[in-house]
Amino acid sequence: QVQVVESGGGLVQAGGSLRLSCAASGSIFSGNIMGWYRQGPGKQRDLVATITTGGRTNYADSVKGRFTISRDNAKNTMYLQMNDLKPEDTAVYYCNVITGSLRYWGQGTQVTVSS
Repeated sequence: QVQVVESGGGLVQAGGSLRLSCAASGSIFSGNIMGWYRQGPGKQRDLVATITTGGRTNYADSVKGRFTISRDNAKNTMYLQMNDLKPEDTAVYYCNVITGSLRYWGQGTQVTVSS
């Protein structure tokens, strides 16, 4: 079993920054993929960014150049630095861990960007 816990959400004005963290614990294979997804009001859950154990990253076009994903493999912790935030970034942000054939989700953390 794997436990996934996000933190760092909050309210910020447009143009501001936030840093999200995701801590994973439990039975995690050394080769795994961690990622951030988000779900805005009335919208589907969409990919924000992913990062492999080896550091390979992938970003949604809407966040390229503004968001940076990183991780600390020793701590099974992942981060999302969000800069130049826009009102359309408002959503619940979820951490996702893929290990082996299993996928685990955190409970989500709210990010609200005011205009």
